[in-house]
Amino acid sequence: MSASRALGGANLRSADLRDSSVRVSYRQVETVFRNAMRLSQDPAIAFRAGERMHVLAYGMYGYAMLSSRTRTEVIDFAAKYGRILGTVADIDFTRKDDTTSCLLDPLLSRDPADDVYRFALEFAFATCQTLSRDVYGGAFRFSKLSAAYATPPHARSYDRIFQCPIEFGQSRNMLEFDTAWIDHRAISPDEMTRAMAVRICRQHLDPVVQDDGLAADIRRRLVEHPGRFPSIEAMAAELMIHPRTFRRRLQLQQKTYRQIVSEFRMQLAVGYLRNTQMTNDEIAARLAYSDAANFRHAFVRWTGKCPSDFRNGRAPGVAACTQDLLADVPN
Repeated sequence: MSASRALGGANLRSADLRDSSVRVSYRQVETVFRNAMRLSQDPAIAFRAGERMHVLAYGMYGYAMLSSRTRTEVIDFAAKYGRILGTVADIDFTRKDDTTSCLLDPLLSRDPADDVYRFALEFAFATCQTLSRDVYGGAFRFSKLSAAYATPPHARSYDRIFQCPIEFGQSRNMLEFDTAWIDHRAISPDEMTRAMAVRICRQHLDPVVQDDGLAADIRRRLVEHPGRFPSIEAMAAELMIHPRTFRRRLQLQQKTYRQIVSEFRMQLAVGYLRNTQMTNDEIAARLAYSDAANFRHAFVRWTGKCPSDFRNGRAPGVAACTQDLLADVPN
């Protein structure tokens, strides 16, 4: 169906869906959800929508999730920024022994008998599974799904999509999974992760991926491995180039490894500051700084401005800050 029909009554236009400056209220989301239930012949449409909510859908927040140091940090981050990300349920995580539980509290309706209550939870359940597989890997599975609403006519869809025990008519809405999934570092980069990271950076940090030669290879490597800033020797090894040759080739491009990494960090920092509400501490962690103070000092060296200037929109564009960039990354 056309987007205009799905958006009917929500005071939103099709063009608004492509405008990152547009803010959408939960009342508008509820209107669109009710339109979907009325217009669609597919009882599992909420699942299909949730299955499309990959990390890429969250822009710089998605890149921040990919660059989290641990899987626990990913969970905490998603829970903290849930309403900014547009989740249709507040999420609370608890961990007990070998089981981690994700409790979902719907925001669009409080009545389990209301169709939009069920629809929103189905969307949230599928979204949680999609994001979990992006972060933990495609083999991720929930161990149990509990829902407060009655068994729906399309209950078999739950078995097919989640492949775990399903219980309806429960006292709360909850997803459970084995804690082993979060007891080690975040994902090892795979092709999907690389593709998502590159697309996010193209959308928000276009200069990062526009270059030629060895410098471009380095930038792509940094983009494809979120949160990693290897030494020059480690980067040379990853690109299978002898360190001496590596330095010489960069000299021919009139660049240094320090400058490239510093510029990349700066562009990421500006992207986070302008496109998210992340704190300086959270940005510092994702740029591999020990604390917010060190990040702030580096940012002032890069740009001549404080991070708050970029948050408030008073500072110049990223390109204007790359001239005479001060290197601060040890090689």
